[in-house]
Amino acid sequence: MKETAKLFLANPGRRDDFPEMEEKVIPGLGKISVLKGIISLKNDRGTSYNTYIQVQNELTAAINELRNELSKQKFGVPFKDLTDESSIDAISMAIPVAISEAEPENTGEK
Repeated sequence: MKETAKLFLANPGRRDDFPEMEEKVIPGLGKISVLKGIISLKNDRGTSYNTYIQVQNELTAAINELRNELSKQKFGVPFKDLTDESSIDAISMAIPVAISEAEPENTGEK
């Protein structure tokens, strides 16, 4: 799931069925493509907590890996090792946390 989420969020091939990207100028990074879409996470009320956390962890890992890749490319270190606040903000703007959680529902499936 993590690799699929990374592909979806980065949309390197600019696929029409993936989120739209927009060009932004971000201080410290210059002109960069930034995701305009979000991943909407919706689960059934019967979803186990373990499954819910596993999905959350995969999505978080995808965002963290994208941030690490960009940070290494632009600053030579992983995102978690950045100490300069402006560099942290720049990477965070370039790779935003694009996850929304919808209200759980009952799908009737067991």
